[in-house]
Amino acid sequence: MKITKLETFLVKPRWLFLKIHTDEGLVGLGEPIVEGRAKTVATAVAELEPYLIGKDPTRVVHHWQAMYKHAFYRGGPVLTSALSGVEHALWDLAGKAVGLPVYRLLGGPTRDRIKVYAHVRGATQEEAIASTKELVAKGFKALKTGVVSASAVGTVRYSEELKSGKVNQADINIPHRAARIIETPGFVNRVVDRFAAIREAAGNEVDIAIDFHGAISPQTAMLLIKALEPYQPMFVEEPVQCQNVDILADIAAKTHLPIATGERIFTKWGFREILEKRAASILQPDISHVGGIMEARLIAGMAEAYYAAIAPHCPLGPISLAAGIQVDACIPNFLAQEHVSLGEGYLKQPFVINDGYIDLPTGPGLGIELDEEAMKDKIGHDWRNPETYHPDDGAAIDW
Repeated sequence: MKITKLETFLVKPRWLFLKIHTDEGLVGLGEPIVEGRAKTVATAVAELEPYLIGKDPTRVVHHWQAMYKHAFYRGGPVLTSALSGVEHALWDLAGKAVGLPVYRLLGGPTRDRIKVYAHVRGATQEEAIASTKELVAKGFKALKTGVVSASAVGTVRYSEELKSGKVNQADINIPHRAARIIETPGFVNRVVDRFAAIREAAGNEVDIAIDFHGAISPQTAMLLIKALEPYQPMFVEEPVQCQNVDILADIAAKTHLPIATGERIFTKWGFREILEKRAASILQPDISHVGGIMEARLIAGMAEAYYAAIAPHCPLGPISLAAGIQVDACIPNFLAQEHVSLGEGYLKQPFVINDGYIDLPTGPGLGIELDEEAMKDKIGHDWRNPETYHPDDGAAIDW
């Protein structure tokens, strides 16, 4: 079997899908994307095509090493995300070639089903409570919310597509936040009161994580973490910017709450420092950014040696989710899988959540098939990252 063509296409609301075609008619699927940089990543994928044409797609690790090392300028979000999507598709082809799911090629399943968590929606406390109750009623055992303070909501400028109503804000999970470098007791109390209300609505048997999104300063992050401790979040995600590993480690050493990070960390080399400095005990590699399925599997092995758990990041499309599930299935230290789409309107057989879990897929490769007919009205987008400004003085802030 030889690779004959690579094909990328923009898919609403903000995704980039990849097909790798072969001379035997098999097609591998991948999801290479940097949110807001879809066209840039598509170009990076196209630059990998001359190397891949005519190659045997089942030599997945060899091709990964060649494409990574021969780039000379290694890593970074664009190159590693392009490589990740290509790697998904190569594994998909390898599994389809032998009729086995990818997790079977990686040692077989370590569990029978995959725990997933859902996002609590709503800017107001009342909306968050209603969302929580709805999700718990659906059977979810794990939820995640963001840092929201109703009287400190930033001014947000979205893409034209979002402004026009074609994409719903909740669907792309942009939490409302606008924390100053040093915040007031009022801000901290509002954030904690909202989390406490979600905890009360969900009960004590449901896991609830909170995502700071790297948008909170170190000066305020620790105040929030200390105040949240009585409500026992499942983890505190990106309490500060992920590049700030030393401060992350300092925060982790001062709290008994699990600290999580990883969605903006690339390859095993990026995660090494986090583990060595004990900066986080929950790692969140994004299978569309970190380097792909095998890279995430290697990171999980590194994490296991440090007694750290894996909770893959995935606010993306169903191909990325499918790749994450293959990793989740075969690692011993899996915690929970993020998702925003189960593939309705994109896959012929969307994933199904039963009692908060997804059963292991049994199809070959990634175990999914695109519904080309249903996707016809979803091809093409021009999604851009939100522009957020602080309401006090108009300064640009993290979203």
